[in-house]
Amino acid sequence: MATQFPVENLLLDRRGNETLHRQLYLQLRSLIERRRLPSGAMLPATRQFAKDLQVGRNTVIAAYEQLALEGFVSIAHGRRPVISELPIHHRRETGGRASANNLLSRRGQLMARLPYHHGEPGMLAFHPGLPDAQNFPFNTWARLVARRAKHARNDLFGTYHVTGYPLLKEALAHYLAASRGVDCEPGQIIITPGAQSAFDILARILTDPGDKVWMEEPGYYGAAAAFLSAGAELMPFRVSKAGWDLSPPPHSPKLIFVTPSCHYPLGHTMNMEQRLNLVRLADSWGSWIIEDDYDSEYRFQGQPIPALQGVAKRDKVIFIGTFAKILFPAMRLGYMVVPKLLLPAVNSALSATGQFAPLMVQAALADFMNEGYLIRHLRQMRRLYASRRSHFIAQFNQHVGHRMILEPTDSGIQIAGYFKGTVNDRKIAAAIAAAGLNVSPLSMQFRFKPVQQGLLMGFAAADGDTATQSLLDLATILDAHI
Repeated sequence: MATQFPVENLLLDRRGNETLHRQLYLQLRSLIERRRLPSGAMLPATRQFAKDLQVGRNTVIAAYEQLALEGFVSIAHGRRPVISELPIHHRRETGGRASANNLLSRRGQLMARLPYHHGEPGMLAFHPGLPDAQNFPFNTWARLVARRAKHARNDLFGTYHVTGYPLLKEALAHYLAASRGVDCEPGQIIITPGAQSAFDILARILTDPGDKVWMEEPGYYGAAAAFLSAGAELMPFRVSKAGWDLSPPPHSPKLIFVTPSCHYPLGHTMNMEQRLNLVRLADSWGSWIIEDDYDSEYRFQGQPIPALQGVAKRDKVIFIGTFAKILFPAMRLGYMVVPKLLLPAVNSALSATGQFAPLMVQAALADFMNEGYLIRHLRQMRRLYASRRSHFIAQFNQHVGHRMILEPTDSGIQIAGYFKGTVNDRKIAAAIAAAGLNVSPLSMQFRFKPVQQGLLMGFAAADGDTATQSLLDLATILDAHI
C-alpha cells in the first residue's frame, strides 16, 4: 500500500536550512491543500514511509503530529493517519482595478479615486512646488543633525513631545509673529508630518459625514481629498483673476478652506477687503476657517499681507504651514496653529492616528532657525526664485506662447498656464511626463464645472539653461499633440 503513495513528489534537502521533518510536513500539507491527496485517503505507515524516504522514523512521526495538530489529518492508535475533510475554497481572480475596489470600504473606494501628483527623481523641470536643492546648505544641516543625534538618547529617543519639540515650537512662534503677523503662543503650535497630515486630522475632528466645506475652486486637491475622505461635501468657493467670489453658498459651511497668501493653483493674493468680509461671513455662520499659508514666503511684488489668522483675531481660524517649500519636501515637517479650545481634541487625534513628526529632525530644525540659517537661506532663495521666475516667463512666452497663456501672478514658485485651443490636459501632461518633464494638469484642481484645461508648472528647481531647453522640449511636445 505504501508504494502507491507518490513518494517521488517529495524532495528532501539534507543540506537545506529547514529540518527534514519540517520539509516533510510542509510538502505534505501542500499536497493536501491542493487536493493532490484527497480527503479520506491514508498516509503511509511511519516505518515504511521512513524507509522509502531514507530518513529516521522520528522524522515522519514529527511531520504527522504537526499535520494532526493543525487538523490536516486525524490519527487513531494503531492506524495510519487519515486525511481530513477540508472546506471547499473557491479561488477568485482579482484581476483589474474594479475587482480590487470591491474589497475596499466605501471610504476606501472614494480615496482610491482621488487625484494625486508625485514627482520622479531627477525630473526637476517643471515639478510644481519643488524648491531648488542645489543651493540648500546641506553641510550645515548635516552638522546640526549629527550634533543632535549624538545626544538623542536624552530627550529625542522615545515617544515624547507628541505635539512638537518645545524649542522648535518656540522658534516657530517667534518666526510666525515677525514674518506673518500670526498671533499665538508656542503651546498652540502643533508640529505635523507635513501639511497634508494637518488637513487629515482637522477633517476628522471637525466634520461629520454630510457636513459642508466651502472649498476654493480651483483648489488644492490634497486638502479636498482629506475633506472628502472624512465624508464631508464640498461647495465651490470660486477664485479667478478678480479674486475670491464671496457670494454665500447655498448652505452654511462647517469649514471654509482658503489659501489667501498665495492661492493654489493660480497664485493670487486675497486683498484685505476680501479677508475681512470672509471673516464676517464665517462669524455669521459659526464656521471654522482653515488658512493654508501656501507659498507665503515667496512674494515677488509689493509687501506681504499679514496672515488671516492675525487679522481675524478670532478663535475659529486655524493656520497651517509647511517647511516643504522653504527647505525641502522630504523633511516632512509642517505645523498648525490651533485655537486653545481645540488643543485637547488635536492632541488626542495625534495619539489615535500616530501622526507624530520625527523629534530628531525637529530638534535640528530648531537649531537651524535659532542660529539664523533659516532667514539667511530664505533671503537667498527669494533672490534666486525671482530671477528664475522672470527667466521662465520670458522663455515661456517666446517658445510656448503660441500654444498657451500664463495666469498673471505675483507670488509662489509655480505658474498656471491655459491652453489656447481645446485639448485634454491630462493626456498632454502624460505625454510631457513620458518625455521627462514633470507638470500637473490644471483640470486636476477642479471639482465643479466649468473645468479649465491647462498645466501647472514649477520654475524654482530648474536653472536658466535647464529651463530654456525644457521649454523648447515642451514646445515640441505641444506642437506634436495639438
